[in-house]
Amino acid sequence: MNIKEILNQSEGRRLEFKAELPEHSDLAKTVVAFANDAGGDLYIGVADDPREVVGLDEDKLVTIEEKISNIIFDRCYPAILPEIKFISEENKHLIQVTVFRGSTPPYYLKEKGKLQGTFIRVGSANRLADEAIISELERRRRNISFDSEVILDKPVNDLNIDGFKAIFKEKTGEELSDQALRKLDLVKDMQGAEYPTNALILFSDDPLRNSLFHYAKVECARFKGVSIDDFIDQKSITTNIATQAEEAYNFVLRHINKGASVEGVYTVSRWEYPVKAIREAIRNAVVHRDYSLTGKDVKIAIYDDMVEITSPGLLPPSIDYAAMESRQSDARNKVIAPVFKRLGIIDQWGNGLKLIADEMKEYPNIELRWREVGLSFQVQFVRLDYVLNAERIKDIQQELQQELQQELQQELQQELQKATLYSEVLRCIVSNALSRQDISLALGQKKVSGQLNKVIQKLIANNLIERTIPEKPNHPAQKFRLTERGQLFLGLLAK
Repeated sequence: MNIKEILNQSEGRRLEFKAELPEHSDLAKTVVAFANDAGGDLYIGVADDPREVVGLDEDKLVTIEEKISNIIFDRCYPAILPEIKFISEENKHLIQVTVFRGSTPPYYLKEKGKLQGTFIRVGSANRLADEAIISELERRRRNISFDSEVILDKPVNDLNIDGFKAIFKEKTGEELSDQALRKLDLVKDMQGAEYPTNALILFSDDPLRNSLFHYAKVECARFKGVSIDDFIDQKSITTNIATQAEEAYNFVLRHINKGASVEGVYTVSRWEYPVKAIREAIRNAVVHRDYSLTGKDVKIAIYDDMVEITSPGLLPPSIDYAAMESRQSDARNKVIAPVFKRLGIIDQWGNGLKLIADEMKEYPNIELRWREVGLSFQVQFVRLDYVLNAERIKDIQQELQQELQQELQQELQQELQKATLYSEVLRCIVSNALSRQDISLALGQKKVSGQLNKVIQKLIANNLIERTIPEKPNHPAQKFRLTERGQLFLGLLAK
């Protein structure tokens, strides 16, 4: 990827821009956060909002490079060895600081210590890690997973795994013998006795599971309309993890439609959503979630316009959702994942994302969106053909009118009159999503003005328009479309 393509990307988990050398502590936090996660690049000499190459003084480049090296050496522990390069772009000088994923985490600020100085990357921000995340980083250093750790509260012979044994027999045709438990790393010998790992506790029906992992559940909900205001149905799936994915999938099937069409002499049934892809996404959410994050459950939300699946834990650094067809695998849970494979719940590692990508091709009216929300990963199957019914439009218009009167700033209320640039931009994209350049041309402007950029930002801030590629605000293919709120607001302006 060349520098021009990089500059068109938005800041995120692996990318940050700074107009000038940041404060020493801020630079150290970013470097530590990159090293603790997937690695990343910091470009100095680039303003982020709005994105602009401002450059650095050529005579000071070597001095800045030395400062960067000294800050990282003096403030970060264990040692982090970045790669620092000088780059020229638009006849201006930049510095690229590349931080590689560290092999000895957790990395932290020396003066703060491990508990107060360990930072991780969450989206485009550096976030102080809590003790659970620090423990996960330490496990990564030792190359072990949370689900492989031993629980000494109860020996395996006293653990209720009858339900799991029955499922194992049904799915594999084999008995879950003591030898099989050991081979699957579900138990470990400690001082002459065998104790369960976290994985076996999660597969069990023992009260210990509810005590240690009360949050290891799937919350399902069907909402009325496109918001979480009204429930139609909801279900908490609190069984052992071997059955959670299928129960959640069946909940989804109960709340989406299945139609029929005639093809030749045959009648063909078809779900309104790509159900194989949804099933795979649910399985991934259960198999690959981060069970060390206490208090966080898997959430499945069904709205009129989409199905949304949220799983605790960020996407593993080696997985790229944008390259779904390339067969990728990176098992966070190194004990749970092989068991799910034996049970036939996941077919073959690396095929899951390709399965989703293949079925999405058959549903051009459904858009697959994904993003990291805090410390969770979220997948959305969005209906592009969704249209509000008349009754719901009336309700939302009334709600919107009240909200606009109460919440919109007075400045924006005055600006959003029929003859202003704000309302003209809204009308430009009423039928189709347009890029900044397309909007500018539609308004009779040869190039995108600073005023138009400000108008677009304010409309986004007030949720009247949205980006078509929200996770990459500066993507070269970025376009803007009306939100439901924007559509209804235009209706109010017309009255």
